[in-house]
Amino acid sequence: MTSYRIFAAAFAVFTLGASGAWCQPSLPEPLGPPAGEATLAPKLACTDLYSLSGYEFTVATATVIPAGENTREYCRVTGQVLPEIRFEVNLPTAWNRRFFMAGNGGYAGNTVDGPLKPGARNTQVNRGFATAVSNAGHEASAEPWASFAINQQKLLDYAFRSLHVTAVTAKRLIAAYYGVKPTRSYFESCSNGGRQALMLAQRFPEDFDGIISGAPVLAFTDMMIRFACTAQALAAAPIPSQKLSVLADRIYDLCDSKDGLKDGLIDDPRRCDFRPSRDLPKCAEGTDSSNCFTAAQIGALERIYGDVVVDGKRVVRGWPVGGEAADAKGHRGWQNWIIRDEGQSISAAFAESFFRYMAFPEKDPNYKLANFDVARDPARLEWIRNVVDATNPDLSRFKSHGGKLLMWYGWSDEALNPLSGIDYYERVLNRMGPSTPEFFRFFMAPGVCHCGGGIGASPSDMLTPLMQWVEQGATPDSILASRRIDGKVVRTRPLCPYPQVARYKGNGSIDDASNFACGAPLEQ
Repeated sequence: MTSYRIFAAAFAVFTLGASGAWCQPSLPEPLGPPAGEATLAPKLACTDLYSLSGYEFTVATATVIPAGENTREYCRVTGQVLPEIRFEVNLPTAWNRRFFMAGNGGYAGNTVDGPLKPGARNTQVNRGFATAVSNAGHEASAEPWASFAINQQKLLDYAFRSLHVTAVTAKRLIAAYYGVKPTRSYFESCSNGGRQALMLAQRFPEDFDGIISGAPVLAFTDMMIRFACTAQALAAAPIPSQKLSVLADRIYDLCDSKDGLKDGLIDDPRRCDFRPSRDLPKCAEGTDSSNCFTAAQIGALERIYGDVVVDGKRVVRGWPVGGEAADAKGHRGWQNWIIRDEGQSISAAFAESFFRYMAFPEKDPNYKLANFDVARDPARLEWIRNVVDATNPDLSRFKSHGGKLLMWYGWSDEALNPLSGIDYYERVLNRMGPSTPEFFRFFMAPGVCHCGGGIGASPSDMLTPLMQWVEQGATPDSILASRRIDGKVVRTRPLCPYPQVARYKGNGSIDDASNFACGAPLEQ
């Protein structure tokens, strides 16, 4: 139960799956409708929506929420699509003709009445969006972690079906309430929600006009393999979290200036030639202390940073450096996710549940990661890979629909390997050709952890540039990102479309985005 609480806390910020677009002040100015259109008022009473209940879905509640200190008036609808996809749709009295949907972090199952929902709901409803969210087909309180996947329908709902049916249901309610369909539809989410975002672009390309995929678990199955191999390495040679400071200091001393600017960030960890066996202080044989690493610990780090290789072929990528550093409050990305001094790490718990309930046809609730055989088991994962992975590079239908896709990762992501995002973008580029940036742009955020945080600058609003791209044809050539400490912005930087990076112009504060421009990385 303790590890479950840590997992829940780690994913609390992403249970809605959205990025900083949620983080708006109370009662922001309403957003006007797309050009040439007018704000709409309801054509029906909120309670009239009960009559839409049928075989496809059931409306359980339909209630007008009056205007208050933190919200404008709206109609809140809750209901269910069989078997257990519970949804919430919010319909503002003054509608800007747009639909916005958010996804689910982690193993989903978040109740539509959860503690994070009101703030997220109010933000977009106050701006005039009709919004929707669902539990992805199960309730985590009853079926925690991946235990729901024993039921194959719930697994399929989690993997992809819940996204489509929730969007379709929400649009039916919107059309009934206002008398017209949404002019534009947007989806934004992070982590597992980022995977959901790509699933929509790949499997249901006409559901949304604009999609934001933050730190997607797109190679879901490979991440579980990576987590299992990391857990096995650390089980054989535990590394206490107090040694992360030694590890981080050595890495950043070696690699901070590789991009031409010593600013406390590693712009591209692939340029960092760090090898634990060569670069870390070694403890004398038979000894161990906080300022050195034993031979076994160095071996464990070599396994974490190195590729997982079987029969000379790479199975899964190694972990890039960067997430070992401490933020302003002393927290390091690796803490709890990869290295935990007591009990199971979050990544290990995540993987163990995957292999117990989701990975194999036979379910074993007592499965332990120690049982994972990297030489044998990956070949047994093809079915689940085809179900939950969002790695199809063919986005031709989404492009033909006129869809626009923004994807981003933090380079210091401690939960997911950001290299999987680069791999996917390059596969799409190879499949779709040089016109890919006309509908799909990918951004890397140096020093940023999973869906935000860390020592780098995170994107605070990607929805606005996405809407400008979809509705006005204004291609986002950079995304403004900021780093905040105790609510105060201490650094801004532009995030650049991959493979470009933010290059310092040579004058002015390195904490001001205006002193940087997007360009090709320095040659080495």
